[in-house]
Amino acid sequence: MSITELLHIKYPIMQGAMAQIAKAPLVAAVSNAGGLGIIASGGMSGEELRAEIQKTKALTDKPFGVNLMLMMTNIEELTTVIIEEGVKVVTTGAGTPKTYMPIWKEAGIMVIPVVPSVMIARKMEQLGADAVVAEGTEAGGHVGETTTMALLPQVVDAVSIPVIAAGGIGDGRGIAAAFALGAQGVQIGTRFLATDECPVHENFKLACLKAKDRDTVVTGRKNGAPVRSIKNKMIKEYQRLEEENVDRDVLEELTLGSLRKAVQEGDTENGSVMAGQITGMITEIKPVGVLIQEMMTQATETANALTVK
Repeated sequence: MSITELLHIKYPIMQGAMAQIAKAPLVAAVSNAGGLGIIASGGMSGEELRAEIQKTKALTDKPFGVNLMLMMTNIEELTTVIIEEGVKVVTTGAGTPKTYMPIWKEAGIMVIPVVPSVMIARKMEQLGADAVVAEGTEAGGHVGETTTMALLPQVVDAVSIPVIAAGGIGDGRGIAAAFALGAQGVQIGTRFLATDECPVHENFKLACLKAKDRDTVVTGRKNGAPVRSIKNKMIKEYQRLEEENVDRDVLEELTLGSLRKAVQEGDTENGSVMAGQITGMITEIKPVGVLIQEMMTQATETANALTVK
């Protein structure tokens, strides 16, 4: 069964679960355009998630999912809300879904973990995952070590469930490349930041438009929590402190509330502008529907151009 049949969507595109960003306006827009929107539940209480799910339902009658950061302490509460609200797709990250997998499966929920390695992909298949998202280090936000180009075909060869590619995909050429490497779908985050429906401060969107190919950097590798963001004043200070091997508490104090500063307040110098390496490809803000149609047209044209004559 293809990923579009599995998820009951028109196009093999999932929207990345970007913290504090992937909410009802963006999620519904992606689902209405034929992809699968994903609510990012990180930092939400059960009732906050319920409200976001209900807002999304008011904007679309198409399928959408919820992402769960498994290091959070209220996963049981969020799981109850997801089941009660009838959400049928859960993506996971930052931990193992082992404890909750039987509960989700009994409720008829499809589980799609985001994985950074072949070893974890195999483990997720053994636990009963319906598919996996193989995410390369090119992605924005929390990342692994391996590039998408290297990781994706190895995961495809290692598991029998569908594999969705993520990291470094920003147009139809990237979609076609992912399929050439064995993916059945793609997950896109950064490119959706520069869309009309994305509920971030305009300064955040402009920062993505201004960024070039080498304007993102990964911080936090030393303390085991690597995050890719656009370079700014705060990031440079973080790098300086990292080089001085300061205590982790000092780094956490520097970044406390930094995502909110960028996303909600538009402070793109002292806030965390999480974005992937494809920011250099983003040249304009578009409606989600237009963007998805353009990407799918380009993907088809690219695939056709590769046909041996």
